[in-house]
Amino acid sequence: MKENPVLVTVTGLTVEVEGRTLVDRVSLRIRSGTVTALVGTSGSGKTTTGLALLGEFPAGARVTGEVAVHGARIGYVPQHPATVLNPARRTGALLLDLARQQVRDLPRPRRRAAARRRVEEALADAQLDDPRMVSSRYPHQLSGGQQQRVVLAQALLLGARVVVADEPTTGQDALTRRRVVDQLARVAARGIGVLLLSHDLDVVRELADEVVVLRGGRVVEQGPSHRILDAPAHPWTKELLAEPRTLPYADPGHAGAELLTVSGLTARHRTGGAREPVLSVDRLILRSGECLAVVGRSGSGKTTLGRCLAGLHRDHTGHVLLDGKPLPRSLRDRSREQLAAVQYVFQDARAAFDEHRPVLDQVARTAVRLRGVGRREATAEARRVLADLGIDDSLVRRLPGRLSGGELQRAALARALLARPRALVCDEITSGLDPVTRRSLLDLLAVLIRREDGPGVLLITHDLDTAAPATRVAVLDAGEVVEQGPAEQVLTAPQHPFTVSLLGASGRRGAAVRP
Repeated sequence: MKENPVLVTVTGLTVEVEGRTLVDRVSLRIRSGTVTALVGTSGSGKTTTGLALLGEFPAGARVTGEVAVHGARIGYVPQHPATVLNPARRTGALLLDLARQQVRDLPRPRRRAAARRRVEEALADAQLDDPRMVSSRYPHQLSGGQQQRVVLAQALLLGARVVVADEPTTGQDALTRRRVVDQLARVAARGIGVLLLSHDLDVVRELADEVVVLRGGRVVEQGPSHRILDAPAHPWTKELLAEPRTLPYADPGHAGAELLTVSGLTARHRTGGAREPVLSVDRLILRSGECLAVVGRSGSGKTTLGRCLAGLHRDHTGHVLLDGKPLPRSLRDRSREQLAAVQYVFQDARAAFDEHRPVLDQVARTAVRLRGVGRREATAEARRVLADLGIDDSLVRRLPGRLSGGELQRAALARALLARPRALVCDEITSGLDPVTRRSLLDLLAVLIRREDGPGVLLITHDLDTAAPATRVAVLDAGEVVEQGPAEQVLTAPQHPFTVSLLGASGRRGAAVRP
């Protein structure tokens, strides 16, 4: 049987920055119509290898080896989509710019309509339910999952023969992830080569023809997907493939008094000249010492809810109470104590850091600004917390751009913890992490919650395995809480049809939560 033609060849690629080897003699080939998956922990070299296909390397990098692109245009879908979306322009305008380049050969009177059709087709191909609505919004008005799919639409509009998809299902719910998998499979079926960088091994199992396992920048194992995933030979691959643990985040009965209370909340986004309601919550309670998981599809209002609690989204009516007392809608109107009490950990950690200041300084500043701690003491505390979260001391003085997505996500959690919050809003904090790192981070979260003075945690997640150990689960659909209750009850005996469909798409229907 004739093999598909090779579109990209990587031979002995080595990338070094200031004596640190990011990628060490990596070799692989990408063929048309196939999916090659790079898997490994955060910082293993996946993104550095993927960007090498575009000729992009870290500043000051020493590069050896060869990347040969055989007449193919490369499209790139980054892990953090907000970094490539212009915040000052509506999504539709960004895509139209690309589409116009594709229709320049048409007669002038036909170009405008043809460009618009291409945009709508690309948005539909990227599995966006309402292309017209998405086109009318600015990037910050879209969920992380919607932003990810918009960037995929950009790559499709470019007519790429190779697509580098860096964690394309990050931040996506089970239903949307299923659709993205189908879309990438269709992309490959059209003869496009896909380099999939992913920690989501379920997605890798469904899509990949070839799997390359990286650790510390080196290839430890590679071969056909079925052989690597079903009969791994290397101990590190076996650890990556280990079953996730489902341990409760809080002790049964540990939950205390009402900490945060949401009542009669209606949040809106401004689209054009109109203010459209995007979230309506009659009543939702987070108690001290518990974990409340909020699940639902991308765009269902999960992030908007978290931002309302943290004072980051002020266009809402209703009440958000802390200890029974109203919290100002805007963080600008909150006292230092109120800011420290409710901390938010962003899904897109990279966009939440100042790229020009070392990570350690930014983490320490939280304790200085919100707790009045001296700079030296704050820096020492920041080092301890970062170390507890697995950020090596050699990394903390680096700029954010020099850390991997997973490393930066853990740094973002450390920064929030320096405020010693009473309520912690975690927005998809595990979505950019590999299985090994995710397990360790969730174990740490459980330790924090179980402490006598531990925070109540609102855990926004698309991953039902991550939600399962929570105390309670609230399910959002189209901006409304359609079901809430104890986690085991909601995830094993759902009452609402949407919850049933969500569990079915994730493969958890009827699954029991292990004690």
